[in-house]
Amino acid sequence: MILPGTPSDEVDGVLATGRGDISTLFVSMARCHPDGRDADYLCWHTLDHRPEQHRLSAVRASLRLVSTPECRAARACSHERFDAVDHVMTYFFTDQGGLTPFLELSSALGGANRKLPLLPPVQRDVYAVEQKAAAPRIKVGADVLPWWPAVGFYLLLESDATPPTDLIEVDGVAGLWSVASQDVDEHLASAPPGQLLTYCFLDDDPLATAERLRPALERRWQDGGITPMLAAPFHAVVPHQWNRCVP
Repeated sequence: MILPGTPSDEVDGVLATGRGDISTLFVSMARCHPDGRDADYLCWHTLDHRPEQHRLSAVRASLRLVSTPECRAARACSHERFDAVDHVMTYFFTDQGGLTPFLELSSALGGANRKLPLLPPVQRDVYAVEQKAAAPRIKVGADVLPWWPAVGFYLLLESDATPPTDLIEVDGVAGLWSVASQDVDEHLASAPPGQLLTYCFLDDDPLATAERLRPALERRWQDGGITPMLAAPFHAVVPHQWNRCVP
């Protein structure tokens, strides 16, 4: 469907009403469930744990992604450290100060016996928003992409990189957010500063879009100046369809 009108990012009057207040992301990357109970974990997290976070005024949005065997096969890059990533949970915060009540809430839920053991972690970190971009065809502005109903996602984790805003020219990439890892308390982060994580919001099948992205990514990495660590398609978890996409 071709949506009518001028894209929001080209309309000063729209942008003047607000650019959004998200500045910080908390991202947890994890392995699959050790006993193959990924669907059970997704059910608990989506119906219980994740909604509770939205009682916090600093939490503006959240996003849970999962890989499948087909997604794994379509990865353009996977460093040994990140090869095991099958789950990615993201919380979008107004600022880093929101992480304190976030941890307090986690402790309170644990005290109420409302927590399951975490999935085996690969990396967790705090990121600052660096760059946003939206393809003009989707009309909505880059600021509101966390609330836009994406078909799927493509994640790009790199070091020594600048935001790949040109990727919105690839068919299927509706927009992107690039965020940079921060130097924060070790209880919140295990990644070194300097990592750039890019979320590509997709309006086509993640596997088909992954194949279209591959040539653009190979060109991006060909001079060796950027170190890719993960380039992978993911599905967003669909509530009440827990077995729809699992590792």
